[in-house]
Amino acid sequence: MKGKRVHDKELILRQLLFMVLDAGSVLVASVVALLLRFNLSFQEIQEPYLENVWQTLVPNVLTVLVVFWFFRLYHSVWQYAGMYELQQIILGTVTVTALQFFGMTLAGVRMPRSYWFLYAGVLVCVTVVTRFFYRAVRRMKKKLIDGRRGTEISRVMVVGAGAAADVLIRELKTSDHLHKHVECVIDDDVSLKGRTIQGCRIVGGREVIVQAAAQYQIDEIIIAMPSVSKKTIADIAKICNETGCDLKTLPGVYQLVNKEVRVSQLRHVDIEDLLGREPVTVELKEIVSYLGDQVVLVTGGGGSIGSELCRQIAAAGPKQLVIVDIYENNAYEIQQELKRKYPKLNLVVLIASVRNTNRMNAIFEQYLPNIVFHAAAHKHVPLMEDSPNEAIKNNVFGTLKTVQAADRYGVERFVLISTDKAVNPTNIMGASKRICEMIVQAYSRRSQTEFVAVRFGNVLGSNGSVIPLFKQQIREGGPVTVTHPDIIRYFMTIPEAVSLVLQAGAFAHGGEIFVLDMGEPVKIVDLAKNLIRLSGYVPNEDIMIEYTGLRPGEKLYEERLMEEEGLAKTANDRISVAKPIEMEDDAFFESLDVLKDAVYEETGEVRQMVREIVPTYKMPKGKE
Repeated sequence: MKGKRVHDKELILRQLLFMVLDAGSVLVASVVALLLRFNLSFQEIQEPYLENVWQTLVPNVLTVLVVFWFFRLYHSVWQYAGMYELQQIILGTVTVTALQFFGMTLAGVRMPRSYWFLYAGVLVCVTVVTRFFYRAVRRMKKKLIDGRRGTEISRVMVVGAGAAADVLIRELKTSDHLHKHVECVIDDDVSLKGRTIQGCRIVGGREVIVQAAAQYQIDEIIIAMPSVSKKTIADIAKICNETGCDLKTLPGVYQLVNKEVRVSQLRHVDIEDLLGREPVTVELKEIVSYLGDQVVLVTGGGGSIGSELCRQIAAAGPKQLVIVDIYENNAYEIQQELKRKYPKLNLVVLIASVRNTNRMNAIFEQYLPNIVFHAAAHKHVPLMEDSPNEAIKNNVFGTLKTVQAADRYGVERFVLISTDKAVNPTNIMGASKRICEMIVQAYSRRSQTEFVAVRFGNVLGSNGSVIPLFKQQIREGGPVTVTHPDIIRYFMTIPEAVSLVLQAGAFAHGGEIFVLDMGEPVKIVDLAKNLIRLSGYVPNEDIMIEYTGLRPGEKLYEERLMEEEGLAKTANDRISVAKPIEMEDDAFFESLDVLKDAVYEETGEVRQMVREIVPTYKMPKGKE
């Protein structure tokens, strides 16, 4: 309350100050108008005209104050004044002049005809000067305060000279909280070179970024181009990274208009911005239509993929959302998040292992889910190479038991979360996921349930992905470890991947393996270098990059399809359907029975047995 009273007092004092200035402006405008009419000579001004100015001064001042108040010229935030405020001043002045003209004419007070045009023009000028002088004083005050405090001023380059840059530069100049000074502006439009925006010079296109950064001793580069493509942002960010400057990007103008963010919430360019492609979009109506008013169960719902599945499913308004996870901390976190965001959601969170047959059957029997998303799995390639039996127990037989429960209790649709590592696998994790795909396809031929799988590559920020590891290594001062200079991967953000998984579920008819288009592959070493630069360091100078060699079971590149598979289109060009591979189901399930006995007996022959089931599995050297 005390802060509000102080603010109200400051507002009243500021309004009184402008009223006093406007009262003086009326006198100045009246006298100057007469001077202009009579050739700038006081001697030539006829005495009656000066007497008329003094006699009508008070009513004229009152007219100005009332009209200006009506036009809200005492309520504008003049430190952010622009064309709208100038328009209001002109309209207010024209109204004042008209009222004063008719009032004085009716009262029999005569003035030269040209006086009124001169008076209006001078009053506009004086009013503008007083308002914008106030703005200039505030800027000078800010500089003085920053100087006394010893505040370090960041020298800024803005990339982009459009509406977003206009908003940005204006706030940087006027904000008391952003200690930044715009030194130059970059824009690829050659017609803008040499011109200014908010007083800041446009020095050229992206080709001069590195040179201008050195010339103007830039500390920080802000990309203010929210409407351009991700590829353009990626290309510009790549150039900016060469300067070693701190790099940030401006939120979209629509976000500024909707007050979702302020310019003061500039964010650093994320590694996602450097993938060089547009975000994946999905048809939300299809997702909502098949998830709405359904009981949806998600296994592994506390993991990175599973938790995002739960978020997007909750937003679709299901009848009930059942989350199953063995890790209580993850389950608790997503439970609390969904309770906060969706207080009306019918949410059930259960601790259970997909490896427990009786527990899974009991859950399916009690909740009778219509749709199941199976995300529970061991996914860490090196760890699974050291514990292959656990990979098979959890991934293969956890999936089998969940699939059997879905079939037994009449689930309508079952979606397996798979991976591109299942294609011609070179590690036990990928091989185990290929067997999971085979289980799903086999059951689709013998069950009323629509069993499908969705296969995609790496997701940025997921548990076990390289980005969190790189960030941790950078925080610790390096080195950043990359297994091989030529290793490449397909990347997608977690929300993108999950939204495509959900839409693929809408396309399901049973037996399909949906393959997500992950865009162009990215070299891991390039990701490492970009992340180092975005953290304000120079690769291989401040933070070293070390090559550690391919880990057991790791490929240089991942594949989306096996040779036998072909792709068919779907309604979403980012989702394709792989052609099912024919197999003998009975023989397949017999081999699974043998494999199950072997892994629970902790045999060391599991890889050889897996290869018999998955002929495309290429066992690591020394493991044959």
